[in-house]
Amino acid sequence: MDTNTDNAGMDYITARLATEGSPALAFGGDYNPEQWPEETWDEDVRLMREAGVNLVSVGIFSWSLLEPSEGVYDFGWLDRILDLLHANGIRVDLANATASPPPWFSHKYPQSLPVTADGVRHSYGSRQAFAASSPDYRRAAAALTEQIAARYKDHPAVVMWHIHNEYGCHNQPDFSDGAAAGFRRWLERRYGGLEDLNAAWGTAFWSQRYSAWDEILPPRTSGTWVNPTQQLDFARYSSDELLECYKAEAAIIRSHSGHPVTTNFMGFNMGLHQPVDYWRWSEEMDVVSNDHYLISEDPRNFQELAATADLTRGWANGKPWLLMEHSTSAVNWQPRNIAKAPGEMLRNSLQHVARGADGALFFQWRASRAGAEKFHSGMLPHAGTDTKVWREVVQLGRALRSLAEVSGSVVTGASGRVDVAILHDTDARWGSELDSHPSIDSSNIAETRRWHDAFYRAGIPTDFRRSTDDLSGYRLVVAPMQYLLSDAGVANLAGYAQSGGHLVVSYFSGIVDENDHIRLGSYPGAFSKLLGVQMEEFFPLRAGESVRLSSFGTGTCWQELGKAAGAEVLAAVTEGPAAGSPAVTRHRTGSGRAYYVATSLAPAGMAELLDVVCSDSAVQPLLTGLPADVEVARRSKNGTDWTFFINHGAGEARLDVNGVDLLSGDDTGGALTLAAGGVAVVRSQTSIH
Repeated sequence: MDTNTDNAGMDYITARLATEGSPALAFGGDYNPEQWPEETWDEDVRLMREAGVNLVSVGIFSWSLLEPSEGVYDFGWLDRILDLLHANGIRVDLANATASPPPWFSHKYPQSLPVTADGVRHSYGSRQAFAASSPDYRRAAAALTEQIAARYKDHPAVVMWHIHNEYGCHNQPDFSDGAAAGFRRWLERRYGGLEDLNAAWGTAFWSQRYSAWDEILPPRTSGTWVNPTQQLDFARYSSDELLECYKAEAAIIRSHSGHPVTTNFMGFNMGLHQPVDYWRWSEEMDVVSNDHYLISEDPRNFQELAATADLTRGWANGKPWLLMEHSTSAVNWQPRNIAKAPGEMLRNSLQHVARGADGALFFQWRASRAGAEKFHSGMLPHAGTDTKVWREVVQLGRALRSLAEVSGSVVTGASGRVDVAILHDTDARWGSELDSHPSIDSSNIAETRRWHDAFYRAGIPTDFRRSTDDLSGYRLVVAPMQYLLSDAGVANLAGYAQSGGHLVVSYFSGIVDENDHIRLGSYPGAFSKLLGVQMEEFFPLRAGESVRLSSFGTGTCWQELGKAAGAEVLAAVTEGPAAGSPAVTRHRTGSGRAYYVATSLAPAGMAELLDVVCSDSAVQPLLTGLPADVEVARRSKNGTDWTFFINHGAGEARLDVNGVDLLSGDDTGGALTLAAGGVAVVRSQTSIH
């Protein structure tokens, strides 16, 4: 299958999972039979059938068993389990097992191990103990991939290929000599000559000018702050270096098989110090897939889940995607691994489906007996089948079967499409995470989440896009802390607003170009003229401090000293050193409007502002009058809508809704009663689509 950006690979998967001729949503998870005695396998597949499992990922961490010594392969156990799964109607997402080299490899090739910024070489004994730049690792990974792809290309159980696992987790960035050499090659391709590199990196500062390529190193630990553009370029390089590994292994698989190829992303988790640019990576995926784990102590973790699902849909270009991993209950790696409450697993899973996933898979099928993840929940828990977790797994299997008709549909809003886009450029996030900035409290992720949460509370669906994407189909675009912006992004956003769009820009946006150089003039540099403001100085607030505004409540984290230069002031700072300066503005530009928010608003103030900008841009919620704790999302296809209602509250909710609830099979008769923690998916016909 050729790589694509419309994610047709997900349609291929749901069709191969078909029951009675109709596509099915994927349900299952990571299956590690090699960790258990072979006599348990029959029980595994029997219980999988009982739960309705139709897809499992096999072989992700099995390199040491598949290749017990260099060039010696043992596929007997894998042959047997694939045959058993096929005989029981269970499809397989087959991994090429390259995520964790075995001890014999690391012992023989110690230079393949990654190195920290402090110069300490990692040892082996955990997972992903390799450097992406290592030629020994790449050669061995290619050889294993060739063996697996050639052997199983025609196996009837296999419907998808799974390359590696969570790229960049645990072993990136790598600061080894191999990475240094790769970094220099990457820089030569990017800049061509040293003079251009010196200009881009601003090396006149602190006497950093380079006169030979060999002088350039990764941003290893130094006496104080390392050149920020060097850090930014190293993140870009590190992402590209890993992507080369993926593409090389994908090419081998595609030379043998037409099944879709994927690797599992990690949502918002990949920052400057775990660098993977998923926007670029998604272009290489046949199926966009993502892993998501709740932060159990976050009181609004369900909203973070929704934001991550929306972001994953953005990487999939608005098309269906696959939830490759989440947990049935507790995980093993948080400070306090809190178990999920009754019903929470169903809500989590169907939230992902509501926001575009065509399936819900877990880590893992059977909870491990040994190893670092033995306290990570599984579909089949240590306590067996007479348990809350198992009963809820079976319940979820039934729910997904009842929702099979949703597969292939897309997320829509009140107008029949999603009308709001939130910008999330990888470079902008990475740039905002560099050191020596005005405030440690300013966070691209936190501000992005605040804006998403405001729309979430209002029942307004949102897409995630990049600043350079075609935004003409959106009525409203929000740029939360878009600190770094390329010239192409500046021109695209200006054109969007001037052509009739509504653009909201938050504080600390448009400050630098793609080389992390300040855009000179008044703040926010790239947007000052477009927004009709001239801000001259940042006045970050102290920890826990807030400032009163003339409208929209209070601001936290940030304020700015400056003035309107043509913009209408909707709110001003009323106290402190920036008193009288604009906090929220609105400016007509061309046939559109551009808004500036020069502080971080509390939820109530954000909701008031949303009323203003949504009224201006004619953006409507999916439904009005929703109870505060009820989440709503909609998917649509061929004139049919499926509206998901998820009650995160502790009380019963009553809604005026017409249609058939697919989970209960009941016609709502115009009134839906949703129990505390309950979920309903209502099918209705529409004339919009």
